[in-house]
Amino acid sequence: MSLTREQKLGGLAAISAYTLWGIAPLYFKQIADIPSLEILVHRIVWSCLLLLAVVVGIRQWPQLRAVLCQPKLLAALMLTSVLLGFNWWLFIWAVNQNHMLDASLGYYINPLLNVLLGMVFLGERLRKMQWFALTLAGCAVLYQLLSYGAFPWIAFALAGSFAIYGLLRKKLAVNAMIGLLLESLLLLPLAVWYWWFVADSYAVNLLHNSWTLNLWLMAAALVTTVPLLCFIAGARRLQLSTMGFFQYIGPSLMFVFGVWLYQEPLATERLFTFAVIWTALAIYSVDAWQASRKSRLQRLNQTAKVNTP
Repeated sequence: MSLTREQKLGGLAAISAYTLWGIAPLYFKQIADIPSLEILVHRIVWSCLLLLAVVVGIRQWPQLRAVLCQPKLLAALMLTSVLLGFNWWLFIWAVNQNHMLDASLGYYINPLLNVLLGMVFLGERLRKMQWFALTLAGCAVLYQLLSYGAFPWIAFALAGSFAIYGLLRKKLAVNAMIGLLLESLLLLPLAVWYWWFVADSYAVNLLHNSWTLNLWLMAAALVTTVPLLCFIAGARRLQLSTMGFFQYIGPSLMFVFGVWLYQEPLATERLFTFAVIWTALAIYSVDAWQASRKSRLQRLNQTAKVNTP
């Protein structure tokens, strides 16, 4: 298979992943009358079962067994599972409580927080334009705080929890699918306990539900797993800098749905905040693309010098 075809497949997979993440709010809106914690329980339970089937189906059981034999790694995954569970719950709650614009802002802020955490905890050095992008984003948040009178805590809680989760997962020697399965397994006892002893909505007993409602609830597994599989397929075929350009599809779709489909209020102050964040992201993305292109050209030149007789 040619490299060009591989890149096309990677691009298609990446677009699919971020598009599916972007339209996920449409799914959660369909079951908005069910408490967000109960939806989270279904997301954990059914995702766990589907991921387990996938891992067994593609014969990655030995990798799973290897991780299970490492107590320190499992302890670290316990922490990431808590962060992931919190992020999942807050996203569901935000969407179903008409805070989709806050969720969108959070996933716009997330890449910039990733850069900041990389500098603080991984010793990564920021380029001038990265500093400028972070400063712009900080100014946007400060403007909203002063003029709108409210700190965007939902956006920062979503962005912060996912950024810290990504930082921790970056340090763990476990692939994305096995890691997500183990995180779901670690959350499973708590989810089952909540489902059995605490949940009290009309939909808690599947035997009393219509088959359509049960299908909606079980579809949480697809909403969680399918975008991840697409993301893994894209990441294997594309450079991370290229993947970075696609990541704004998701929050852009959320923004469109929040404003035009669900009629969430978009005050001037919030629109200005979004505009400045968009500018910061544009600067960050162009700088990342230029740095990646320069690095690639340097590697090609070095290879050419080595091969020159």
